[in-house]
Amino acid sequence: MIVSTQPITDRSALSAEHAEVIKATLPLVGGKINEITPVFYNKMFAAHPELIANTFNRGNQKQGDQQKALAASIATFATMLVTPDAPDPVQLLSRIGHKHVSLGITADQYDIVHEHLFAAIVEVLGAETVTAPVAEAWDAVYWIMANVLIGFENNLYASNDLEPGDVFREVTVTAKKQLSATVWEYTLAGELVAPEPGQYTSIGVVLDDGARQLRQYSLLGGSDTEYRIAVEDNGEVSGFLRDRVSVGDKIEATIAAGDLVLNKDTNPVVLISQGIGSTPMVGMLAGMNPERDVVVLHADQAESTYAQVEEVQGLVEKLPKAAFEIFYRDNDQWLEVAGRIPSGASVYLCGGVEFLKNVREQIEALDEQPRDVNFELFAPNDWLIS
Repeated sequence: MIVSTQPITDRSALSAEHAEVIKATLPLVGGKINEITPVFYNKMFAAHPELIANTFNRGNQKQGDQQKALAASIATFATMLVTPDAPDPVQLLSRIGHKHVSLGITADQYDIVHEHLFAAIVEVLGAETVTAPVAEAWDAVYWIMANVLIGFENNLYASNDLEPGDVFREVTVTAKKQLSATVWEYTLAGELVAPEPGQYTSIGVVLDDGARQLRQYSLLGGSDTEYRIAVEDNGEVSGFLRDRVSVGDKIEATIAAGDLVLNKDTNPVVLISQGIGSTPMVGMLAGMNPERDVVVLHADQAESTYAQVEEVQGLVEKLPKAAFEIFYRDNDQWLEVAGRIPSGASVYLCGGVEFLKNVREQIEALDEQPRDVNFELFAPNDWLIS
């Protein structure tokens, strides 16, 4: 699922009266948002236990990642609406929209979120603080953001002629192989949709306690009948795939989504990854125009932990204008971008949070900035987007 347009926010949708209330209460709500979101999730899961069992990833909930993502997105969106020079968080909204469609989220679920989120706001801040005008203003912010996302998500579904939420497909594991001590590769066959280079799929498995848990994995490549994923050994879903899923077994996969997609221009491309973050880069290299200048930079702990080194090397060798460098921390090698990003390049990043922060800081320090910087994270850490 992919569209050429971005989520469109109408700043004027928030009335001047509501804007003044938001400006006055944003420091209070923003300062308490990390207290509000755990209360919200507890209320929502108590009322709808099927959501934590079948839709939300329990590991991310335990770590607080999804709670932080929600908190950051609401605060960022409210700030944008009432601050004239604040940038439109279009990247944040696009990432949320893609993640939602990869989980089959539909418009009616926004009503559920609204009900329990506002109950949590009142519980944490108190009814004396959340007066009728305050509640009305924040209600307006919520539905402006929700309607932007609902519209964008419906467009994503429509891009593959799908009804909203109809993204899950039964697939058969046709191949499974171990790439390193912690990484396995799976080939999945079924009635799918060919992905764009760099996209991901959500994999669903039913665990021993009956919960259907979902986890998103970047695609090494795929077609309308086959997806190939790399799975690092961490979390409930990954562990279940490793220990309980074999060739011939059937699991769930969603139609591919994700906005870290290789553009179809002719300008230079720089692919920068760390660890299992090399997975979408494999997909991009496989779909690369051989006439493009390509720089591939990868950081890993050691040669033995770089699970896809052979496949990346083979793809690079097929591209006449490609350069490939590896940095192993065990050899005291640290990835540096200075002098390695061609003028006018499109940069694609994928890796852990600290790695991503470091590379972004390095890029921002360059005298000449690349044409654009695009990135993907391993968890719902949308608060990193500025």
